[in-house]
Amino acid sequence: MSNILSKLRFALSHEWARLERDGTITVGISKHGQDMLGDIVAIELPIVGQIYDAGDQVAVVESIKTASDIHCPVSGAIAAINTELASNPTELNDSPYEQWLFKIYPDDVVEMSLLLSADDYARVVVGE
Repeated sequence: MSNILSKLRFALSHEWARLERDGTITVGISKHGQDMLGDIVAIELPIVGQIYDAGDQVAVVESIKTASDIHCPVSGAIAAINTELASNPTELNDSPYEQWLFKIYPDDVVEMSLLLSADDYARVVVGE
């Protein structure tokens, strides 16, 4: 089973989310999601300031196998993108929990409670 960090929340589409002290939410891709994709070779990140609803397609990750949409786990405006990762997307292959994709100013932080806990996410990925 993939490594799952207990301090994170997860979407069924394999994004992780972490509420930061400044009120933003940091978003990345889970280890399980990265494992399913294979070696990531390119990433297309959102535009800072763009507004998304929870579940909207916000970015695209390309691997040697396929391209996969990244979905916004909560509604809000993009606060920042990981420009370093945009230049070197292969960093996601070795450390998906250390490499974030984007940060978002949430419209309502309560949406985080709608995401899966680490335990619930673990049960989902075991069933895949």
